[in-house]
Order: sequence, then structure tokens, then C-alpha cells
Amino acid sequence: MPRRTEIAKLLSEKPIGTEVKVMGWVRSFRARRFLILNDGSCFQNLQVIVDFERFDEALLRKIQFHACVAVQGQLVESQGKDQEVELLAENIELLGACPADEYPLQPKRMTMEFLREHAHFRMRTLTLNAVFRMRHGLAYAIHKYFHDNGFYYLHTPIITANDAEGAGEMFHVTTLDLACVPKTEDGQVDWKQDFFERPTNLTVSGQLEAEIGALALGKVYTFGPTFRAENSNTTRHLAEFWMIEPEMAFYDIHDNQDLAEDFVKYLISFALKHYPDELTFLDQRLRNEEQHLPKDKRRPMGLIEMLEFVLAHDFVRITYTEAIERLRRSKPFKKGRFQFEPQWGADLQAEHERYLVEKEFKKPVIVRDYPQQIKAFYMRQNDDDQTVAAMDVLFPYIGEVIGGSQREERHERLQQRIQAMGIPEKELWWYLELRRFGGCPHSGFGLGFERMVQFITGMGNIRDVIPFPRTPGNAEF
Repeated sequence: MPRRTEIAKLLSEKPIGTEVKVMGWVRSFRARRFLILNDGSCFQNLQVIVDFERFDEALLRKIQFHACVAVQGQLVESQGKDQEVELLAENIELLGACPADEYPLQPKRMTMEFLREHAHFRMRTLTLNAVFRMRHGLAYAIHKYFHDNGFYYLHTPIITANDAEGAGEMFHVTTLDLACVPKTEDGQVDWKQDFFERPTNLTVSGQLEAEIGALALGKVYTFGPTFRAENSNTTRHLAEFWMIEPEMAFYDIHDNQDLAEDFVKYLISFALKHYPDELTFLDQRLRNEEQHLPKDKRRPMGLIEMLEFVLAHDFVRITYTEAIERLRRSKPFKKGRFQFEPQWGADLQAEHERYLVEKEFKKPVIVRDYPQQIKAFYMRQNDDDQTVAAMDVLFPYIGEVIGGSQREERHERLQQRIQAMGIPEKELWWYLELRRFGGCPHSGFGLGFERMVQFITGMGNIRDVIPFPRTPGNAEF
């Protein structure tokens, strides 16, 4: 009896005329003759031809949608037009039944909201199957890109005592009994009785620690989970998400922009080259989703066409000041269509970012030199004393996918900024010492992994590009 062969290997090598054995889940069983199997080894399926007269009718009735079976038979050239080979079933074994009357999933269109409620099954659908294959591929591509470009992978802590962003929206980590929190004599929480003997949180960024690595190893990157306790229920936010954060010694803001553009183009190119089946499916899915929308609400390009377009064109680079000027000259502003008024000194809203990318320039845009009062303490102050060397990379349909800056390497300027923002110096003593002892110009950025996956797959909600989304009120799976 032959040992099991993965479907990906059969479709690749096509050993026609040999006896093979496959195992997989039933995608469909048409007319009790055409059994479509997938074993997870590739996005493509294997068609099995079943001569129902050879098999017990009771067995065939149990082979329903998403049942798991083992099939042994001969691989032959297909007589159909949709596949090159097919399997003539000689023996079928039911490995796991899937009663159709009890199974939540059905072989029909299901909403993303419904699938999120059944997250333990949703990867079995074609759409989420394609998305999570793509997620895997892009994760591999990230490591390959940085390794090939001389970066070192640095594991920064998930539990931290600092708030890199200064936003304060962090999840606290403690072993204290919350029903009986120990107090000091003055009524404050006695952190000395906690595990780390001080307040600690789940990290929102590995950047500050990555700077330590960059000032020793030259170029480093982090790729890990980050957390933000922001009570936001949008299609662009998660409480737990993954970030890629490179930090580079001797890079200025322009080097930083060059790297960011090259990096995201590499990821898009990798997806197009290595995941054509998944992208073709997701492209068609998006077309089907949008065909019921008014023409002015549809994307001007298909998914694959848009990805190829991004690769073929240089990103537009403008300053924040120019961005504000363009927004204020725009028709949407003059006609009062923006919900938020674009004005110098205020952060760009999602509607502003999307206008610049989708209407004004019709390609990705990098905006730099933001007002210092709306940016973090560590960003390098420009000579105008009003702006900092910050940058955001904006993509169609998503908005910001990358945020970064040249870091402030001047000890006195950084110290002044920390004091002006009311940040306790004692919490960042080591960060300041990086500037006192052998500091140098350096830069870095953060790429939200889920937003990049969302852009490449064309998915409308960020919750559908991470296996188990963590959002306000949702931590079941």
C-alpha cells in the first residue's frame, strides 16, 4: 500500500500511471462522482473520480462538505479542462465525518462577520485560506529581505516598563491580586510586591530597544507582537498586532524613505511571484464583491493590476506642509466634504491620507517633516524648530502603513524634548546614555504587518488578516 503523498507534490510532479494515496478535506462532491479534495499543502485542489457502483452507498452519504477522507487510486491525465491530472478512486476511507445538519459552515457565500464568530473553522474557507497562506509568505519574505540586506533579527521584550509612543494606551502586566491590591503608607499601589517590582506593560513598540541594537550592530530589525489598549472598533485597528521595526545606524530621513519604499515593493513583488493562485482568487473575489456597488465606489483597478502599478511607479514624496496646502486647495475641502478640517498643526486623518493617495497623486505617498507637537519625543528636530524629521508611508484603501523618523541623536536636544513633554528622565536614563556615549545619526520605521497583508490581499477589514483578532470585547478564540 502506498504511503500518503501531499497534493502539492502530486500536482507538481504529476506521476501519471502510479498508485498513490492522498488525505484531505472535501471541498465538494458533485453528483456523487467528482470528489474535490484539499489537504492544505497548496491552494489548488485534487479532483477524484468516484465510481459510485464500487463503493458502499452508506459510506458515500457520509462524505459531505469538509469531511476528511483518505483516497487510494491511480493518478491519470484528466479528461476535463480545469485540471491536468485526477485520481481514479479505488479505495476510500472516512477519517472524520462532518454532519452537514450540524456544521456551521455551508458551501455558499458567508459573511466575514459570521466567519469571525466561528474563527475555529474560518481558515477552511477559500478566502481565509488564501489570506493566511499569503500572511505566511509575507512573513517569510520579511525575514529574507532583511537577512539579504545585512540586517540582524533582534528579539525585543514584550513586557516593558516604558511607553515608546507616549500615548499611555497600554495593557498592564501584574501578578498582584486585583481583589486585594497591596498599598503603601500613603495609599499608593505597592509595586515592590509585584513580580517586577515596578509598573510594567505589554509593549506598543520594540523601537527603543532596537535602537540599542542598531548602535552596536549597525542594522537590526524586530518582528513581533505589539499591543495597544485603544478602545477602537474600526476596520484598521487591532488590540494585538504584529510590527516590523528596522533601525539603522548612519541613516538619515532620506535613507529611511528609500529603505521603506524598497522594502514594501519587495513584499509586493514576492507575493506576485510566489502566490499567483491565491492572488488570482482574491482578485476575482474583490471584483465579485464590488460589482454590486455604484461605479464611483469601486476600485479603479483590480487587485493584481493595482499591485503591479505600485511596483512600476516611484512613490510621491512631499512635506506635511505641502500636504496640508494641497488638501486645502482640494475640491472636497472647498465643498465641505471632509469630516475633519485639514489645518497645519493637526494630524492627518484617514480621509486626508486617502485623498492624497487615491485622488491627488493616484499612487503611494510618503509625507515627511511633521509638526513636532503631534509627534513622539524621540524624533529629530529640524532646523526650523517647528517640525521633526518624521515620515509616514500612505497606501490606497489603507492609509498609513509605515510610520518612522530620523531619531534625535543630540543628547541636549533630546533631553530638552523629554523635559518639555513631562516624561520622567529616570525612566529613560539608558536611552539618553545612548546619545552620550558613542551616539550617531540613525533612523527607523515601523510597518504594521496586518495592514500590509490587508493591502496585498484586498481584504476590507483588518480582523480578517490575522487568525485570531483581538479587539474590544473579543478574546474568545
